Amino acid sequence: MDLLLKQYNTRSVPYISVQELKMEMSDYLILDTRKKEEFEVSHIPGAVWVSEKVNDSMYAFAKAKKDQPIVVYCSVGIRSEDFGERLKKKGFTNVKNLYGSIFAWKDEGYEIQNKNKQPTDSVHVFSKVWGKYLKTGHKVY
Repeated sequence: MDLLLKQYNTRSVPYISVQELKMEMSDYLILDTRKKEEFEVSHIPGAVWVSEKVNDSMYAFAKAKKDQPIVVYCSVGIRSEDFGERLKKKGFTNVKNLYGSIFAWKDEGYEIQNKNKQPTDSVHVFSKVWGKYLKTGHKVY
């Protein structure tokens, strides 16, 4: 995972570890930046699905709180860095990228939920290429 993220990310959005997020979840607005079908298979409890695209209408709920602590995540942390960069360009000042994203969250043994907010072992891995980075759980393509 370390080599993958070094290859694709620039650290333009500071990382937060899964352990730190777990301890401070109530402090953050957690945004899932994956496709809807990925989110519906599983997501981090309390996460809000926002798609991969940043648009003004989607962020009307947060416009008054541009300094609110936000964590973005995707499968491994690449798409979420791009999303975080776009949030920063829109004036959000306290954005962090979840290091290793939902794969690292699941691999650490933390709960994930399906679209009905029920615990699940399934994780949408986007593709077989990316699926190799998930070490635990049931891979869904």
